[in-house]
Amino acid sequence: DDKPRYLMGVGYPLDLVVCTALGVDMYDCVYPTRTARFGVALVPGEAPGTLRLKSNDCSSDDRVIQEGCQCQACKNGYSRARLHFLLKAGNPLAAQLMTNHNIAYMMSLTRSMRQTIMEDRYAEYVQKFVHNQFRGKDAGGQDAPTWVRE
Repeated sequence: DDKPRYLMGVGYPLDLVVCTALGVDMYDCVYPTRTARFGVALVPGEAPGTLRLKSNDCSSDDRVIQEGCQCQACKNGYSRARLHFLLKAGNPLAAQLMTNHNIAYMMSLTRSMRQTIMEDRYAEYVQKFVHNQFRGKDAGGQDAPTWVRE
């Protein structure tokens, strides 16, 4: 079947990676932008793959959201502490910067997914992605959800 498969409302990075492995081609979801408005940045790494910039942990953190990211916030040196302050103050610039970051993250994710599909390495990519998010309880992380393992 050469018809594209569209899945609406699925936007968590893990869901995109797994559903793409199951044959889905296109997605449409508000998750990256809505999450940004609540002060949550999407980042690679352990589950849940988010950074809550409204958290007090970020109030004195001088690092950018994600090193090497080309979004406006990271590229222009907005620190986590600065974004924390802007979010707490209700400054609309914070939501714009966070939205730009989350969309940049999702674009980078989908580019890497596409590249590995074209190189016929997608199964390996999925395994690595899941392992990076879910290191297992024995390694101090979380176990992958049952629906992912099956």
